[in-house]
Amino acid sequence: MAKANPLQEQLLKAGLVKKSKVAEVAREQNKARHAKGPSEPSEIQLDAERARVEKAERDRALAAERKAQARITELRAQARQIIEDRKVPRSGESEYRFTVDGAIRTVLVDDDLRKKLSLGALVIVRLDERYELLARAAADKVRERDASMIVLDHGQDAGAAPSATTSEDEAYYAQFQVPDDLVW
Repeated sequence: MAKANPLQEQLLKAGLVKKSKVAEVAREQNKARHAKGPSEPSEIQLDAERARVEKAERDRALAAERKAQARITELRAQARQIIEDRKVPRSGESEYRFTVDGAIRTVLVDDDLRKKLSLGALVIVRLDERYELLARAAADKVRERDASMIVLDHGQDAGAAPSATTSEDEAYYAQFQVPDDLVW
């Protein structure tokens, strides 16, 4: 043993402790001195840990945002594909007018297509800068993916809310007859 503590030497001489016990205590003290035990983290270490946690949180938020954007892009692409695959061929020389973003737009249709549009069997959708006709089933699939592509849907409007007119209003407007062949 290197150098013993004076107190330890006195205890050994008095016979109060054994030499093995002194050696064991000396080893434990040496271990305690040289051990890399949990010490109090410094302010720099705390700042570094906070910065690491904040960066991880930012990275998670950015990844979630990128994932949401990718999902939106994927849904729009699916809606575009449905429109391209399921669009109803237009024919006819009669103009069907509708408003989009405060502007009046026109598509050429025949009498059959006009009737289906007014009944809600067909829907008008926007695809880039052009407008296409879709059947109700395909339009519902497009609405699930990107409702902003639906421009005109008479079937959806009819079931949305009950009419806010009263019977007095209906009686008043009944005196004004609208011709059956009115096309605006």
